[in-house]
Amino acid sequence: MWQPCARYPDPAVEVLDARFERYRILLAGVERLATGFRWTEGPAWFGDARQLIFSDIPNNRIMRWDEETGAVSVFRKPSNNANGNTRDRQGRLVSCEHATRRVTRTEYDGRITVLADSFEGQRLNSPNDVVVKSDGSVWFTDPAFGLNDYEGFRDSPGLPTHLYRIDGETGALTVAAADIRSPNGLAFSPDESYLYVVQSRATPHRNIVRFDLSPDGKVLGPSRVLIDCGPGIPDGIRCDEDGNLWCGWGMTPELDGVRVFDPEGIALGHIHLPERCANLCFGGANRNRLFMAGSQSLYALYVNTRGAL
Repeated sequence: MWQPCARYPDPAVEVLDARFERYRILLAGVERLATGFRWTEGPAWFGDARQLIFSDIPNNRIMRWDEETGAVSVFRKPSNNANGNTRDRQGRLVSCEHATRRVTRTEYDGRITVLADSFEGQRLNSPNDVVVKSDGSVWFTDPAFGLNDYEGFRDSPGLPTHLYRIDGETGALTVAAADIRSPNGLAFSPDESYLYVVQSRATPHRNIVRFDLSPDGKVLGPSRVLIDCGPGIPDGIRCDEDGNLWCGWGMTPELDGVRVFDPEGIALGHIHLPERCANLCFGGANRNRLFMAGSQSLYALYVNTRGAL
C-alpha cells in the first residue's frame, strides 16, 4: 500500500554518492499522482497545456494528467497499445505503437502521420521508445517485447531488434545500430555528443551502452558499456542538464524506483518507489519535476536540476 512520507526529508530519496545531495530538495517528497492502471509507460510533458500524457499499454489507451486540477482522463483510446511517447521540435506528439508496429506523429489537427512501419519490406517488431534530436531526426528502438496478446498482438519478430533513425528532412529510415540485444530506453546527452541505449537482453547482466555520435550527428560511432546494471532492470532513461542519467529501475522491492548515475556511470542516488518504474521524464514549469511511470501508478518528485532540453 502506498503511504506518503509525512516528514522531510523523504527517506525514499536515497543518497548513494555525496554529489547527489545537490540534486535533492529536502522539502520535497515522492507523490503518487494517480493509480489503477495495468502497466504505465512513455510519460511526455506538454507544458503549453500543463499536462502530462502517458501510456497504459495493456488497457490500449494514452492517459492525460492535468497539473491544474490533478484530474486524470483518457487522451486517446484505442491507442494501438502505444508505449513510448515524446514531442518533436514543433511540439507534436510522437508515439511508438505495439499493435500496429509503427511510429506515428500526431499533427496539430489530430491527424495521424505514420513515420515508420517497415524496413526493407518487413514489418517492424514493436517500437518501444523514441527521442527526437535537434536536427529533427527521430530515433527509436524496436525490440520484440510487444509481440504478445497483453501489450499488442502475438506474432514472431520479422526483423532483428535494431535501433533506427528517421531522417528529419527526407524521412528515410536507416539502421543506426544493429548489434544491440533488445534495445529499450534511449536518451541523448545534453550536447548530443552521446546516445545512451538500454540493452535489455545483454549477458550476463542488462546494461546501458553509450555511443559516440559523428560530427554531423547522423551516425553512431564507437560504443562501450557504460553501466553494468547487475540485478537491476533498467528501462526508460532521461538526462538532466548536467548530463546525469535518470533511469527507470526495478527487480526487487529494494531496487524498484529510479537510479541516478553521473555521466561516467557512477551511481549517485536512488528514488525508492513501491513499484517498478518503467519510464520517466522531466516536466513542470521549470522542468524540475520528475514524473515516474510505475507499474500501476504515476509518481512525481521535485528535484534540484532540470531535464535536458
